[in-house]
Amino acid sequence: MKTMKFDVVIVGSGLAGLSVALHLPASYKVAIVCKRALSEGASNYAQGGIAAVIDSGDSYDQHIADTLTAGAGLCDEPATRFIIEHGREAIDWLISQGVPFSRDETSESGYHLTREGGHSQRRIIHAADGTGHAVQATLEEKLRSSPNISIFENHCAVDLITSEKLGIKASPAQCYGLYVLDIEKDKVVTFAARHTVLATGGTGKVYLYTTNPDTATGDGIAMAWRAGCRVSNMEFIQFHPTCLYHPYAKSFLISEAVRGEGGILKLPPDAGTDAGLRFMPEYDARAELAPRDKVARAIDFEMKKRGLDYVHLDISHQPADFLMEHFPNIYARCLTFGIDITKEPIPIVPAAHYSCGGIVTDMKGRTDLKGLYAVGETACTGLHGANRLASNSLLECLVLGTAAACDIEGQPETALPALPLWDESLVTNPNEEVVISHNWDELRRFMWNYVGIVRTTKRLDRAQRRIKLLKEEIDEYYANFIVSRNLLELRNLVEVASLIVDSALSRNESRGLHFSPDYPETLPKALPSVLTPEK
Repeated sequence: MKTMKFDVVIVGSGLAGLSVALHLPASYKVAIVCKRALSEGASNYAQGGIAAVIDSGDSYDQHIADTLTAGAGLCDEPATRFIIEHGREAIDWLISQGVPFSRDETSESGYHLTREGGHSQRRIIHAADGTGHAVQATLEEKLRSSPNISIFENHCAVDLITSEKLGIKASPAQCYGLYVLDIEKDKVVTFAARHTVLATGGTGKVYLYTTNPDTATGDGIAMAWRAGCRVSNMEFIQFHPTCLYHPYAKSFLISEAVRGEGGILKLPPDAGTDAGLRFMPEYDARAELAPRDKVARAIDFEMKKRGLDYVHLDISHQPADFLMEHFPNIYARCLTFGIDITKEPIPIVPAAHYSCGGIVTDMKGRTDLKGLYAVGETACTGLHGANRLASNSLLECLVLGTAAACDIEGQPETALPALPLWDESLVTNPNEEVVISHNWDELRRFMWNYVGIVRTTKRLDRAQRRIKLLKEEIDEYYANFIVSRNLLELRNLVEVASLIVDSALSRNESRGLHFSPDYPETLPKALPSVLTPEK
């Protein structure tokens, strides 16, 4: 198959990737590569909204202060200020694209703003409880009507093509594109590009229970690491406190905004004489509006202490009309499982939700490799620190997506070397999907058990030993078997798991989302954990 040539190849179809694509000049030939349908990224499922300073009663300094507090001392303050101060123009751009945010004619801005955990003000602009879908659908329509943008659905990234891999002496090292598996044709295609953008989202599928879609397998982080890029703060995995607990409800999130609008966490009937007890005030003065790490840890502690499978989130005290207007998707989805949120509490459990760490980038999305950018959840800009403040993620996607596109536009045109086609002639064995699926399940289970909300050094050491054995097996598969999406995702997941565990073992303290009973104190000086690949 021939090499396909583009000015820019964007891997991933969430808000970060779409923001880059739609801010590039129409003269650029752009490719968007996504593993499934264009709308299958995590952005499409985001419920709450986008945090930005919109009304005059709020300020950049307040939003920055809230972000720094949630980030437990690890936020990069200049990066935080840059992203937050560009928030309003990012929202204005979405409005100009036609995103139907919820209106409130009594407010100064004309839009309804809600409040979520860790925020001192109402500053979350949203489209009911389906903000991500509203934004994604609007931008997808724009994207599909752009003649310079080619969309490659059902295409899975294999690996980056770099100067080092080609034996080209370049300083700094450079990225020239990547190999991509066409899943439907079962062929690997070479994508050559002057600029490659990783917007592949998070790593949630490394855990057994997650709010993330099936596409969240850490592909961008793993590929960048293998290509020589640094990663930072990988130990900080945010567990969303409230994922719907039901045997048939796969990965359904109950938005933070439910607590923002008065939802209360209570103990369920299995708690015996304490059934119905509101427990969050015992853990934090902000109760249900405390940052996610504190809420998730409190729920986890109550569940383990009492042997519970779940706790209750109750918002049934609010008027039914209010709930159906503000949370139509949550109301409808819960109703399909026989739960009427206007009359009864919602059973919930914490679940892996967001990766605060990722590929080290600057404020233009640039990585350690020339020509390679990373934006969105796959990147680590320093905004989230040790714990992401609610609804700052979509904000980061917008601001950094725009910044990356502007930087790409300002780069001089350079010639690309001839890139070799993918060679699978040495593969001697057919697929063994049964073995792959077994390893996938084993990895996700021990990550959940050993590297979850609370980690001990003993559990982390145990996980590290298991990962080493799995990596050896998977590297052998990769060398000898025909590549498939399952194999590629498993290879990336085990790489990401290794980075998470190594980062967690390097942090001898408890901070933000990383909590260890072996090191319960927080050290006076906050330092990021930065891992550098061996040359």
